[in-house]
Amino acid sequence: MSSVSLSAVHEAAKRRLLDAGQMYTSGRRELVELLFSLGRPVTAHEVLEARPKLTQSSVYRNLAVLEEMRVVQRVAGGDDRTRVELAEDIIGHHHHLVCVVCGMVEDLVISAKAERAIDTVFDQAVEGTGFIATGHRLDILGTCKRCA
Repeated sequence: MSSVSLSAVHEAAKRRLLDAGQMYTSGRRELVELLFSLGRPVTAHEVLEARPKLTQSSVYRNLAVLEEMRVVQRVAGGDDRTRVELAEDIIGHHHHLVCVVCGMVEDLVISAKAERAIDTVFDQAVEGTGFIATGHRLDILGTCKRCA
């Protein structure tokens, strides 16, 4: 999905952690690499399934630190499970497809022309409210191929 390189993602993550006095440990580096390779929002359980040698406590602890340092962000799914992905300002702007049956979340990148149209609609929607829009997040709800 993203046109950004893994090395650029590592550099951004390392910079954010070091700027806050945190270490970019091998465990955190492995989580960033895994999130990059999966290319979609995932639960901690999915992280543990993908890397069974990692301990549950270190995954949760490191994800919490990475979220606090704005390296990862939470993404709402179609269920009550918390999902995380690399921060949008690191990997690029995108939207999500959310299955309301199984809760799956997939990244969706749309054309620049469509993004401009969405921005125009949202700018018009907040016109006269005094609210200054600086961006948007868009989830498309429906049923995934597997659940259809």
